[in-house]
Amino acid sequence: MKKLILIIILASFLASCATKKEILYFQNAEQLNEQETAQYFEPKIEPNDILYISVSALEEKIIKPFQKVSGLPTDTRDEQLQGYLVSPNGTIQYPGLGPVEVVGKTRVEVISSLTDMLSEYVKDVVVDVRIINFKITVLGEVAMPGVYTIKDERVTIPQAIGLAGDFTADGKRETVTIIREENGVQTVTKVDFTKTDFFSSPYYFLKQNDIVYVEPSLKGVKKSGFIPDIPAVLSVVTIILSAVIIITR
Repeated sequence: MKKLILIIILASFLASCATKKEILYFQNAEQLNEQETAQYFEPKIEPNDILYISVSALEEKIIKPFQKVSGLPTDTRDEQLQGYLVSPNGTIQYPGLGPVEVVGKTRVEVISSLTDMLSEYVKDVVVDVRIINFKITVLGEVAMPGVYTIKDERVTIPQAIGLAGDFTADGKRETVTIIREENGVQTVTKVDFTKTDFFSSPYYFLKQNDIVYVEPSLKGVKKSGFIPDIPAVLSVVTIILSAVIIITR
């Protein structure tokens, strides 16, 4: 009977322990020396993006008709209210120019297009464009799930997990889900954080509105009560058997 109790205690201990392979990130990191990472990422503008466009020139009076004017007081201007919402048909309404097609273009390409258009009216025009509602969502077993705005328009999936405070102890690192919508079609892929294979994946750099979901490990599911916690059950059995031994002595 004592041997049986020892076996149960040992089984309970082993069942409650996570293995090294389940916890460590990038376990084949040495292969990165020979592995090409994803190419430099520059996001392409999509419908419902909000663009902040700055236009300036030496002759301020001439450039003024091509600048967006807000009815709000100067000290309460909201950057997003000053932005240009990209319509479902892929254009923005630009003062003095009318509809300008931007969807599918990078920020640099839009700067080039606007500079060419405005140069017909203004000398030495300087244009800058930014996506000001570039955001990603991180859900599931991370320390701080939520929606994150990315100001520099460039974020990798390891950086996204870092922004969310890293995985919790119950986060499953082998199957991190990324949900992405492109051209009205949603795609779902899985990323294994215990390896470095995804460094060359098109999902290494996240795009605006991507959703990252970290599912719970088996240990986390047990904590939720959906399936029995085997170590807890074994502990109860051990206590009962110990009591039986004491009573029957």
